[in-house]
Amino acid sequence: MAVLLSFLLMVVLPPVVASWYLWVRAADQYASTVAFSVRTEENVSAITSLLGPLDLSGSSTSDTDILYEFIQSQSLVASIDARLDLRAMWAKADPAIDPIFAYHPPGTIEDLVGHWERMVKIYYDSSTGLIELRALAFTPEDAQAIAREIYADSTVMINELSDIAREDAIRYARDELNHAVERLKSAREAVTTFRNRTQIVDPSIDVQGQAGLLSTLNQQLAEALIELDLLKQTTRSNDPRVAQADRKIQVIEKRIAEEKQKLGLGDGQADVDAFATLVGEFERLVVDREFAEQTYTAALASYDAAQAEARRQSRYLAAHIRPTLAEKSEYPQRLMILGTGTLFLFLIWSVVVLVAYSLRDRR
Repeated sequence: MAVLLSFLLMVVLPPVVASWYLWVRAADQYASTVAFSVRTEENVSAITSLLGPLDLSGSSTSDTDILYEFIQSQSLVASIDARLDLRAMWAKADPAIDPIFAYHPPGTIEDLVGHWERMVKIYYDSSTGLIELRALAFTPEDAQAIAREIYADSTVMINELSDIAREDAIRYARDELNHAVERLKSAREAVTTFRNRTQIVDPSIDVQGQAGLLSTLNQQLAEALIELDLLKQTTRSNDPRVAQADRKIQVIEKRIAEEKQKLGLGDGQADVDAFATLVGEFERLVVDREFAEQTYTAALASYDAAQAEARRQSRYLAAHIRPTLAEKSEYPQRLMILGTGTLFLFLIWSVVVLVAYSLRDRR
């Protein structure tokens, strides 16, 4: 008798009450399904073909994993609630009549997120990266609207991830390019400052001219010395032509000394403005400028390659099932809920009876 009574109370009565609630009070729910995946566009640009693919960024978390967490986040729930008023949608079934499946307004955002987890189901296949989402509401239009908003917000989030990844990929290259530009500007300004200060465009050209002039003066000096020697052999010592030849030689020697001083070849401490010093300074500035130009060229190529690679790896959300519009109510799944509940109640009752008989036999 006790076993029969316990069977009626634990196995028969709860399913009867559940059946009454499910078929009499529980409101019909409509489902809208949307399925999508994150795709990466692989467009090979000309510069990428020349320079080869660049591994500019990496992540240990896939975009689909991020999207899966985003769909369950409080921020998404709050955003969609601000546009659709989820509280009103999910309270269309009177909470006084259907307190289990209807939302009890107004509630906190945490309450709304909890109800969201019951009304929005996410099925994620990590091996394929596919996400299928089912949104429930008490009208087909509301369910479809929720699914559409989830897809729209997910698209925006993926676009933001793509923008962030693109910016991260080219930020270092852009910083290097800016540094190279500033370095090239400084090198060119240094050369311009040198030319303005010395009034010399290229000291090496002037050195060549000075060297040619010095060679000519040496040749003239040799000719003057030969001419003086000939005069001394054929004329008297007081001949005016001898004195004139001596003055010519002195003038040439003085000019040679001055030109050597300009070239930094004279005796004593060289003048700071000697051509040798100027040429050395100018060559150093030119080498710095050429190195800055080469660095700028390399940085510009790297920046262009980074931009091309960032554009090549653009992400987008591809939906293979658009938000559907239900024509009949499929939820709550009354038979499945009732069958599953009855089975578990029967198993629990069986365990309780077996334990009771076991305790009685031990006595």
